[in-house]
Amino acid sequence: MSGDGGDRVGAGSAGGTERAWTPERVGIDELLERVRAGYERIGPQEAAAAATDGALLVDIRYAALRERDGLIPGALVVERNELEWRLDPQGSHRAAEAVSHDLRVVVICNEGYASSLAVASLRQLGLHRATDLIGGFQAWRAAGLPVTSP
Repeated sequence: MSGDGGDRVGAGSAGGTERAWTPERVGIDELLERVRAGYERIGPQEAAAAATDGALLVDIRYAALRERDGLIPGALVVERNELEWRLDPQGSHRAAEAVSHDLRVVVICNEGYASSLAVASLRQLGLHRATDLIGGFQAWRAAGLPVTSP
């Protein structure tokens, strides 16, 4: 093997053995660190300014949290399990706001963890300006930025 961090096992085309890729094992903290090293995260004031400048704020919190804590006015609500389908500018299930791979997207979860992993996935789709909000919705609210009541 060429040191790619994985093994390949399976039937080859000539009846031999082919090895299937096995991902490297890392903990979630290391994964988050690696993902976040690939882009610049932003704080609540920067996110608000980005929205004013045309960025799309995307709230991926689940319904119970939105009902409990409220919403960020103007944010597009997209459940995490639908995010890639809704924001892919080439996808047949895209949101009307998903107009370009150049779109500035700020992903917001509850505390800023799940959003980092979501950004990694969006960047793999070519949304190269995607980022997330440090501290998530809770940081937005703590900064005194607008929130609509549940």
